[in-house]
Amino acid sequence: MTKAIDFSKTVYELCKEDPQVIEIMKELGFEQITNPVTLNTVGRFMTIPKGAAMKNIELGKIKDEFSKRGYSIKE
Repeated sequence: MTKAIDFSKTVYELCKEDPQVIEIMKELGFEQITNPVTLNTVGRFMTIPKGAAMKNIELGKIKDEFSKRGYSIKE
């Protein structure tokens, strides 16, 4: 079964809906996502595309990883 992930939602919303997102994002280089304070503050306005741009992580790499793990991506 394919899970959907909406890249227009905030990181906070995505992590609350599916805690597995935290581990995937951590593996992709977003280590601070595991910090509850960061997730509850910055995560409330940060989207995955914005975070990728700030950390200079290619958005295509993020999309590929989520796709490999069975997610369909909505933008």
